[in-house]
Amino acid sequence: MLRIILLALAWAAAGTACVRLCRAAVATAPHPARRSARRRAHQLTLPEAAFLAGGPGRVMDVTLVAMHRRRALLLAHTGWATVVDPDTDNVLERSVIRAIGPAGHQARTDAVRRAAGSADAVRAIAESLVGAGLAVPDASRARSAAAVRGVRAAALAVPVLTVAALALPGEGAPAGVLLPWFALPLLLTLSALLIGRVEVRPYLGWASPEGRRLLGGLITTADGTERGRLTAIAVGGPDAIDDPLLRRALTGGRRERADPRTAHRGH
Repeated sequence: MLRIILLALAWAAAGTACVRLCRAAVATAPHPARRSARRRAHQLTLPEAAFLAGGPGRVMDVTLVAMHRRRALLLAHTGWATVVDPDTDNVLERSVIRAIGPAGHQARTDAVRRAAGSADAVRAIAESLVGAGLAVPDASRARSAAAVRGVRAAALAVPVLTVAALALPGEGAPAGVLLPWFALPLLLTLSALLIGRVEVRPYLGWASPEGRRLLGGLITTADGTERGRLTAIAVGGPDAIDDPLLRRALTGGRRERADPRTAHRGH
Protein backbone atom coordinates (compact mmCIF):
# COMPACT_ATOMS: atom_id res chain seq x y z
CA MET A 1 0.00 0.00 0.00
CA LEU A 2 2.82 2.39 0.82
CA ARG A 3 4.35 1.74 -2.59
CA ILE A 4 1.09 2.75 -4.25
CA ILE A 5 1.03 5.95 -2.19
CA LEU A 6 4.58 6.80 -3.22
CA LEU A 7 3.69 6.10 -6.85
CA ALA A 8 0.70 8.42 -6.58
CA LEU A 9 2.94 11.12 -5.10
CA ALA A 10 5.40 10.73 -7.98
CA TRP A 11 2.63 11.12 -10.55
CA ALA A 12 1.14 14.06 -8.68
CA ALA A 13 4.49 15.87 -8.53
CA ALA A 14 5.23 15.25 -12.20
CA GLY A 15 1.74 16.10 -13.39
CA THR A 16 1.45 19.30 -11.38
CA ALA A 17 4.87 20.54 -12.47
CA CYS A 18 4.23 19.79 -16.14
CA VAL A 19 0.85 21.49 -16.10
CA ARG A 20 2.41 24.61 -14.57
CA LEU A 21 5.10 24.58 -17.24
CA CYS A 22 2.54 24.25 -20.03
CA ARG A 23 0.48 27.10 -18.59
CA ALA A 24 3.57 29.28 -18.35
CA ALA A 25 4.48 28.50 -21.97
CA VAL A 26 1.00 29.45 -23.16
CA ALA A 27 0.92 32.62 -21.07
CA THR A 28 4.30 33.87 -22.31
CA ALA A 29 3.76 33.08 -25.98
CA PRO A 30 3.60 36.30 -28.05
CA HIS A 31 0.13 37.39 -29.09
CA PRO A 32 -0.48 38.80 -32.59
CA ALA A 33 -2.24 41.81 -31.07
CA ARG A 34 1.04 42.90 -29.49
CA ARG A 35 2.68 43.40 -32.83
CA SER A 36 2.77 47.06 -33.61
CA ALA A 37 4.46 49.31 -36.12
CA ARG A 38 6.94 50.24 -33.43
CA ARG A 39 7.93 46.64 -32.88
CA ARG A 40 8.54 46.08 -36.58
CA ALA A 41 10.64 49.20 -37.07
CA HIS A 42 12.03 49.83 -33.60
CA GLN A 43 15.55 51.25 -33.38
CA LEU A 44 17.04 50.51 -29.99
CA THR A 45 18.63 53.27 -27.96
CA LEU A 46 21.64 52.44 -25.78
CA PRO A 47 19.58 52.27 -22.55
CA GLU A 48 17.00 50.06 -24.27
CA ALA A 49 19.69 47.73 -25.59
CA ALA A 50 21.26 47.60 -22.12
CA PHE A 51 17.93 46.74 -20.51
CA LEU A 52 17.22 43.94 -22.98
CA ALA A 53 20.70 42.49 -22.47
CA GLY A 54 20.94 42.72 -18.70
CA GLY A 55 18.00 44.50 -17.12
CA PRO A 56 18.12 47.62 -14.91
CA GLY A 57 21.62 46.85 -13.67
CA ARG A 58 23.02 46.88 -17.20
CA VAL A 59 21.30 50.21 -17.89
CA MET A 60 23.15 51.64 -14.91
CA ASP A 61 26.44 50.11 -16.08
CA VAL A 62 26.22 52.01 -19.36
CA THR A 63 25.04 55.20 -17.68
CA LEU A 64 27.83 55.17 -15.09
CA VAL A 65 30.53 54.49 -17.67
CA ALA A 66 29.20 57.24 -19.96
CA MET A 67 29.21 59.72 -17.06
CA HIS A 68 32.70 58.69 -16.00
CA ARG A 69 34.13 59.08 -19.49
CA ARG A 70 32.80 62.59 -19.90
CA ARG A 71 34.03 63.52 -16.41
CA ALA A 72 30.60 64.06 -14.90
CA LEU A 73 31.29 61.25 -12.46
CA LEU A 74 34.45 59.74 -11.06
CA LEU A 75 34.40 55.98 -10.60
CA ALA A 76 37.26 54.86 -8.38
CA HIS A 77 38.62 51.32 -8.53
CA THR A 78 37.99 51.14 -4.76
CA GLY A 79 34.25 51.04 -5.44
CA TRP A 80 33.26 54.64 -4.78
CA ALA A 81 31.47 57.06 -7.14
CA THR A 82 32.05 60.81 -6.81
CA VAL A 83 29.90 63.49 -8.44
CA VAL A 84 32.00 65.95 -10.45
CA ASP A 85 29.41 67.71 -12.61
CA PRO A 86 25.78 67.29 -11.47
CA ASP A 87 24.28 69.29 -14.36
CA THR A 88 22.63 67.01 -16.90
CA ASP A 89 19.45 66.79 -18.96
CA ASN A 90 19.56 63.00 -19.14
CA VAL A 91 16.89 61.43 -16.92
CA LEU A 92 19.00 58.35 -16.19
CA GLU A 93 21.97 60.47 -15.19
CA ARG A 94 19.75 62.56 -12.97
CA SER A 95 18.72 59.36 -11.20
CA VAL A 96 22.39 58.64 -10.56
CA ILE A 97 22.99 62.15 -9.23
CA ARG A 98 19.99 61.87 -6.91
CA ALA A 99 21.34 58.56 -5.60
CA ILE A 100 24.70 60.16 -4.72
CA GLY A 101 24.10 63.85 -4.04
CA PRO A 102 25.43 67.19 -5.28
CA ALA A 103 28.95 67.88 -6.58
CA GLY A 104 31.66 66.41 -4.38
CA HIS A 105 29.43 63.82 -2.72
CA GLN A 106 30.35 60.15 -2.79
CA ALA A 107 28.58 56.83 -2.51
CA ARG A 108 29.33 53.16 -3.02
CA THR A 109 29.07 52.35 -6.72
CA ASP A 110 27.08 49.17 -6.17
CA ALA A 111 24.59 51.03 -3.95
CA VAL A 112 24.20 53.76 -6.58
CA ARG A 113 23.65 51.10 -9.22
CA ARG A 114 20.85 49.50 -7.22
CA ALA A 115 19.17 52.75 -6.20
CA ALA A 116 19.25 54.39 -9.63
CA GLY A 117 18.31 51.10 -11.31
CA SER A 118 14.97 51.10 -9.48
CA ALA A 119 14.13 54.70 -10.42
CA ASP A 120 11.18 55.79 -12.53
CA ALA A 121 13.41 56.44 -15.55
CA VAL A 122 14.41 52.78 -15.77
CA ARG A 123 10.85 51.59 -15.15
CA ALA A 124 9.72 53.78 -18.04
CA ILE A 125 12.22 52.04 -20.33
CA ALA A 126 10.96 48.64 -19.18
CA GLU A 127 7.32 49.54 -19.75
CA SER A 128 8.08 50.93 -23.21
CA LEU A 129 9.95 47.78 -24.26
CA VAL A 130 7.28 45.48 -22.86
CA GLY A 131 4.61 47.45 -24.73
CA ALA A 132 6.61 47.07 -27.95
CA GLY A 133 6.90 43.31 -27.43
CA LEU A 134 10.69 43.49 -27.07
CA ALA A 135 11.00 42.78 -23.34
CA VAL A 136 9.50 40.05 -21.17
CA PRO A 137 7.15 41.31 -18.44
CA ASP A 138 8.35 40.72 -14.89
CA ALA A 139 5.33 38.56 -14.08
CA SER A 140 5.88 36.32 -17.11
CA ARG A 141 9.57 35.92 -16.37
CA ALA A 142 8.89 35.03 -12.74
CA ARG A 143 6.13 32.59 -13.70
CA SER A 144 8.33 30.86 -16.27
CA ALA A 145 11.27 30.58 -13.88
CA ALA A 146 9.05 29.14 -11.15
CA ALA A 147 7.57 26.61 -13.59
CA VAL A 148 11.01 25.43 -14.71
CA ARG A 149 12.17 25.11 -11.11
CA GLY A 150 9.05 23.08 -10.35
CA VAL A 151 9.74 20.60 -13.15
CA ARG A 152 13.38 20.26 -12.07
CA ALA A 153 12.26 19.57 -8.51
CA ALA A 154 9.80 16.95 -9.73
CA ALA A 155 12.49 15.32 -11.87
CA LEU A 156 14.57 14.94 -8.71
CA ALA A 157 11.67 13.88 -6.49
CA VAL A 158 10.52 11.01 -8.70
CA PRO A 159 13.80 9.00 -8.42
CA VAL A 160 13.82 9.60 -4.66
CA LEU A 161 10.27 8.29 -4.36
CA THR A 162 11.21 5.34 -6.58
CA VAL A 163 14.14 4.37 -4.38
CA ALA A 164 11.97 4.76 -1.28
CA ALA A 165 9.31 2.50 -2.76
CA LEU A 166 11.82 -0.18 -3.75
CA ALA A 167 13.33 -0.10 -0.27
CA LEU A 168 10.02 -0.90 1.41
CA PRO A 169 9.23 -4.45 2.51
CA GLY A 170 7.44 -6.44 -0.18
CA GLU A 171 3.79 -5.62 0.32
CA GLY A 172 1.13 -5.32 -2.33
CA ALA A 173 2.37 -4.94 -5.90
CA PRO A 174 5.88 -6.27 -6.54
CA ALA A 175 8.65 -3.77 -7.11
CA GLY A 176 9.26 -5.10 -10.63
CA VAL A 177 5.69 -4.33 -11.60
CA LEU A 178 5.73 -0.80 -10.15
CA LEU A 179 9.12 0.22 -11.53
CA PRO A 180 7.87 1.00 -15.06
CA TRP A 181 5.06 3.09 -13.55
CA PHE A 182 7.67 5.12 -11.69
CA ALA A 183 9.67 5.50 -14.89
CA LEU A 184 6.75 7.13 -16.70
CA PRO A 185 6.52 10.28 -14.51
CA LEU A 186 10.31 10.60 -14.68
CA LEU A 187 10.16 10.43 -18.46
CA LEU A 188 7.34 12.98 -18.39
CA THR A 189 9.36 15.49 -16.36
CA LEU A 190 12.51 15.03 -18.46
CA SER A 191 10.50 15.53 -21.64
CA ALA A 192 8.93 18.63 -20.14
CA LEU A 193 12.38 20.05 -19.40
CA LEU A 194 13.40 19.51 -23.02
CA ILE A 195 10.24 21.21 -24.23
CA GLY A 196 10.80 24.00 -21.74
CA ARG A 197 14.21 24.75 -23.26
CA VAL A 198 12.44 25.56 -26.51
CA GLU A 199 9.16 27.09 -25.38
CA VAL A 200 9.91 28.69 -22.00
CA ARG A 201 13.64 29.37 -21.81
CA PRO A 202 13.45 32.29 -24.29
CA TYR A 203 11.24 34.07 -21.73
CA LEU A 204 13.49 33.59 -18.71
CA GLY A 205 15.67 36.56 -19.65
CA TRP A 206 14.93 40.25 -20.10
CA ALA A 207 14.52 40.27 -23.89
CA SER A 208 11.80 38.57 -25.89
CA PRO A 209 12.85 36.65 -29.04
CA GLU A 210 12.21 39.80 -31.09
CA GLY A 211 14.26 41.84 -28.65
CA ARG A 212 17.16 39.39 -28.93
CA ARG A 213 17.00 39.68 -32.70
CA LEU A 214 17.49 43.43 -32.46
CA LEU A 215 20.33 42.95 -29.97
CA GLY A 216 22.03 40.62 -32.43
CA GLY A 217 21.99 43.39 -34.99
CA LEU A 218 23.62 45.79 -32.53
CA ILE A 219 26.57 43.46 -31.97
CA THR A 220 27.54 43.74 -35.63
CA THR A 221 27.41 47.55 -35.54
CA ALA A 222 29.72 48.05 -32.53
CA ASP A 223 32.95 49.83 -33.52
CA GLY A 224 35.82 51.75 -31.98
CA THR A 225 33.87 54.96 -31.46
CA GLU A 226 32.65 56.02 -28.02
CA ARG A 227 29.10 54.99 -28.92
CA GLY A 228 30.41 51.70 -30.25
CA ARG A 229 32.28 51.02 -27.00
CA LEU A 230 29.17 51.85 -24.98
CA THR A 231 27.13 49.59 -27.25
CA ALA A 232 29.56 46.75 -26.54
CA ILE A 233 29.10 47.33 -22.79
CA ALA A 234 25.31 47.48 -23.20
CA VAL A 235 25.27 44.13 -24.96
CA GLY A 236 28.19 42.36 -23.30
CA GLY A 237 28.24 43.89 -19.84
CA PRO A 238 31.22 45.14 -17.79
CA ASP A 239 33.45 42.43 -19.25
CA ALA A 240 33.44 44.47 -22.47
CA ILE A 241 35.18 47.40 -20.72
CA ASP A 242 38.78 47.59 -21.95
CA ASP A 243 40.07 49.61 -18.95
CA PRO A 244 40.76 47.14 -16.08
CA LEU A 245 40.53 49.85 -13.40
CA LEU A 246 37.18 51.06 -14.70
CA ARG A 247 35.97 47.47 -14.95
CA ARG A 248 37.00 46.89 -11.35
CA ALA A 249 35.31 50.14 -10.29
CA LEU A 250 32.07 48.92 -11.80
CA THR A 251 32.16 45.31 -10.62
CA GLY A 252 34.28 45.28 -7.47
CA GLY A 253 31.40 46.04 -5.11
CA ARG A 254 29.42 43.13 -6.50
CA ARG A 255 32.18 40.57 -6.25
CA GLU A 256 33.77 41.39 -2.93
CA ARG A 257 33.37 43.62 0.08
CA ALA A 258 36.16 46.10 0.61
CA ASP A 259 38.12 45.68 3.82
CA PRO A 260 37.19 48.69 6.02
CA ARG A 261 40.75 48.86 7.27
CA THR A 262 42.21 49.39 3.78
CA ALA A 263 39.41 50.79 1.64
CA HIS A 264 39.43 54.51 0.97
CA ARG A 265 37.12 56.83 -0.87
CA GLY A 266 38.32 57.90 -4.27
CA HIS A 267 41.66 57.36 -5.98
